[in-house]
Amino acid sequence: MLRGIPSILSPELLKTLMEMGHGDEIILADGNFPAASHAKRLIRSDGHSIPDLLQAIIPLFPLDHATEHPAVVMSLLPADPTPEVWEVYRGLIRPHESRFTDFGYVERFSFYERALKAFAIVATGDKSFKGNLILKKGVVRD
Repeated sequence: MLRGIPSILSPELLKTLMEMGHGDEIILADGNFPAASHAKRLIRSDGHSIPDLLQAIIPLFPLDHATEHPAVVMSLLPADPTPEVWEVYRGLIRPHESRFTDFGYVERFSFYERALKAFAIVATGDKSFKGNLILKKGVVRD
């Protein structure tokens, strides 16, 4: 164990976050997402929620501000309610990313296509409606 590293972050997940470069994407996937069939690198984080993982990851992980939307969710269908978890995500991201304005919204099958190209997918047991979240890595500047 190390000091200052949240225990929810497994060694495999920390290694993956470190290996990612500028512009690489990681998906925090809910329990319904087809993670195993879409992942180049699959990281199991069963039993954890996406908000808990995001809370641990976002202080360590710079978002890419060279792109308009470095955090992306799956767009809604006309009859879908706005997922409550999206406001939770905003509340976790904003304190660490002052330039974050809002998510990018991607249609479901386009989201799946993007997942095929992602650096890694973290499969969780999260049951939130439309809980999937893509994060694009930026650069660390001193």
